[in-house]
Amino acid sequence: MKKERLYLYDLLEDPPLSYPAWYLLSPKLHRDENLRETLKAIHSLDFDPYTHPENFSELFGAFRAGLYPIYKERYASGNFGGRVMLLEGKGWKSLPFSEEACHLENWLI
Repeated sequence: MKKERLYLYDLLEDPPLSYPAWYLLSPKLHRDENLRETLKAIHSLDFDPYTHPENFSELFGAFRAGLYPIYKERYASGNFGGRVMLLEGKGWKSLPFSEEACHLENWLI
């Protein structure tokens, strides 16, 4: 499947956070409005509509609902094939299981 670039400047006119300049996504994710809204929040640094989850059930409920929780105010995350993945410019990478990943204050939903 051919991947497409989603350019940041197609989402926001003058983003305060302009790196990465684009994301490499499947055509389905390229059109995903939930993912686009998450990326807009990250790059505009507008986290007002987001809250820290109170427990892991709430966090994984967001994944099941098709949302993209934000990790460390930097990464859109998704749950694909039972793995939590982080979106970087070149695509999705697996989130390493670490103590940081287990702190709910590092997540926004």
